[in-house]
Amino acid sequence: MVDLPDTARTEIAIIEMTNAFRHEQKLGNVKRNKELDLAARLFAEYLAKTGKFAHEADGRQPADRAKAAGYKYCMIAENLASHLDSRGFKTAGLAGAAVEGWKNSPGHRKNMLQPHVTEIGVGVAKAPDRDPKFLSVQLFGRPEALKYQFRIENKAGQSITYSAFGKSHTLEPRVTVTHSACDPGEVIFEQAGGWLTAKKLVARFEARDGAVFVVKADAGKGVLVEMSPAGKNQPSWR
Repeated sequence: MVDLPDTARTEIAIIEMTNAFRHEQKLGNVKRNKELDLAARLFAEYLAKTGKFAHEADGRQPADRAKAAGYKYCMIAENLASHLDSRGFKTAGLAGAAVEGWKNSPGHRKNMLQPHVTEIGVGVAKAPDRDPKFLSVQLFGRPEALKYQFRIENKAGQSITYSAFGKSHTLEPRVTVTHSACDPGEVIFEQAGGWLTAKKLVARFEARDGAVFVVKADAGKGVLVEMSPAGKNQPSWR
């Protein structure tokens, strides 16, 4: 007799196993989201029906499918799995095969261990093959509402240069700018071109959500960056 899994219970088991793996790696749980579930299930059914197997099999990217399902995303990551066995699958066995396969693949493992995703959706569908074949889709997301934001205020009386998320910027005196991003990252303050110093790297911070960086003159010695509400002030720029 061929074993056939309960696909709904398989989806639940995949989520539970994924969260257990994240706990092992000192990461927080991801919470099930109905829009991500819908996107994952529709794509699993499409892959099962067509026999295609690629992230862009339907001519769209994972983020496109999440958006079409109503998910307002800041970040999206997707894992796919395909399993065929003439003997069939038990529910826990199919879920375990998918999760273990993802854990042992560098790219899929990276998606499972994204530190800043907060939500998950899973879809499992049976293909119309003679032997039992199942397609599993796992979607990770961080909603748009959880974008990180930080502010920089230039009170130094001169232009400053800094880089944030890999891009360089110049900020004129008495100007304030706000940055938004899906991942926290570094903000690095550098010397302006006219400064009489050869030192380029001035101050480096983790750009935490809600942080405010104030750049100001430091009693004629240079320029000081202060970060609030969290973080340590950096030394004056000489």
